[in-house]
Amino acid sequence: MKKRTFLKTGLVLALGLVLTACGGGGGDTKESGDKSGKETSDFSAALVTDLGGVDDKSFNQSAWEGLKEWGEATGREEGVGGFKYYQSDSDADFLPNLNSAIDDGFNIVFGIGFKLQPAIEEVAKANEDVEFVIIDSEVKDQKNVASVLFKDHEASYLAGIAAAKATKTGKVGFIGGQEGEVIGRFEAGFVAGVKSVDEKMEVDVKYAGSFGDAAKGKAIAAAMYQSGIDVIFHASGDTGQGVFSEAIDIMNTNPEDKVWVIGVDRDQEEEGVYNNGNVTLTSTLKGVGTAVKDISEKSEKGEFPGGDLMVYGLKEGGVDLTDGQLDDVNKDIKPAIDEAREAIIAGEIEVPDKP
Repeated sequence: MKKRTFLKTGLVLALGLVLTACGGGGGDTKESGDKSGKETSDFSAALVTDLGGVDDKSFNQSAWEGLKEWGEATGREEGVGGFKYYQSDSDADFLPNLNSAIDDGFNIVFGIGFKLQPAIEEVAKANEDVEFVIIDSEVKDQKNVASVLFKDHEASYLAGIAAAKATKTGKVGFIGGQEGEVIGRFEAGFVAGVKSVDEKMEVDVKYAGSFGDAAKGKAIAAAMYQSGIDVIFHASGDTGQGVFSEAIDIMNTNPEDKVWVIGVDRDQEEEGVYNNGNVTLTSTLKGVGTAVKDISEKSEKGEFPGGDLMVYGLKEGGVDLTDGQLDDVNKDIKPAIDEAREAIIAGEIEVPDKP
């Protein structure tokens, strides 16, 4: 099924305009040749993941795909001196991983997720010759740190409309990874979107307490589906793999009781495939990979936006919603989403960002 493709283009344009205006530092741009004959510089880039890793089919994976795209497009090799990721299996890994990236000589280091903010702030102060980027949080008054936020609540509002119009039971669910400001934006936008369709509709909100616990995600989803909920929006990273697993198990066992999952941060349609169809109703999109790629490009050119906060929503092309299976479920869903999208961009709808 045809997917919306303007997200990436819009975000590249928005980031390009913002970052070019910012100017800034940058790494060593001494040219050298790679094995393919392309001209490359000595500039190198790394990222430190949040929990879940680069195969979480969500937030971290999107970031890594963006960094790989930058590295491969410029003829670099994966590893020290080129592009690399450092996997965090617990919160205790954030600081050691950041220090490892610094010790390995990377010019720019991305912290993927709000939980890395304290560690980024600490290492940035001690390593002012290294450039850092924090995704989904802000480090203030630090010239070698750029901060990137997304208006997740705007895309989640559209997901809420989709859920409310797709449900047959009048009951929908939200599963968050870990409570906090960022996932609170997802929850707030989703609930508001649902209520915009039907104020009386039930929205069950649960948190797994982790972005890397698929078993917990599956258990919460099982309880929700058993209670009569037939659409679940997850904003839980790798925990969401358990939500997909439970939905697929239900559909393979009892296909007449249709259930859906709404994916997060990237198109998660592939995660919803089962024997006779797909449980992914739609997915919210978040241009993390595009931001990583574009900031890497700008930084290499000496245009690092140090000290700046960049915020991207529907208007900037930084977030959106896929078409998914929407037309197959209800022909009224996409027109309602399109209308809401335009109203948000025009400022006619102000989406809440706190539960």
